[in-house]
Amino acid sequence: MTEVLNFLNECGIFFVSTVDGDQPKVRPFSFVMEYEGKLCFATSNKKSFYAQLMKNPNMEICATNKDLKWLRLSGKAVFCTKIESKTKALETMPQLKNMYSVDDNIFEIFYLENAVANFCSMNGDNKTINL
Repeated sequence: MTEVLNFLNECGIFFVSTVDGDQPKVRPFSFVMEYEGKLCFATSNKKSFYAQLMKNPNMEICATNKDLKWLRLSGKAVFCTKIESKTKALETMPQLKNMYSVDDNIFEIFYLENAVANFCSMNGDNKTINL
């Protein structure tokens, strides 16, 4: 998990995909953290992203670093929102305090269950990690 977390943090921005009906939807993300041994992300339950995960929790993340190595991370979103996970998220990325607080009813934390990380590069150095 540490390798995946470090790669996503190195990239800064990564892209998260979901499905809305029969249409793929992709958006940029920048927040990721380790919490209780899991790779966690955050969103608002007011966003269409959240509604899409409620209907179909399968999602995939794609990120590319400056060396043109990339990561595809897939799994099933499982929400683990509680005061402690929100607190850790706000400590990890203080900028989130501009949008969320630990006691609001919109800030959501989730992790990927049965996640599979595929690290790839143009030279064929590929590696798969099951999280």
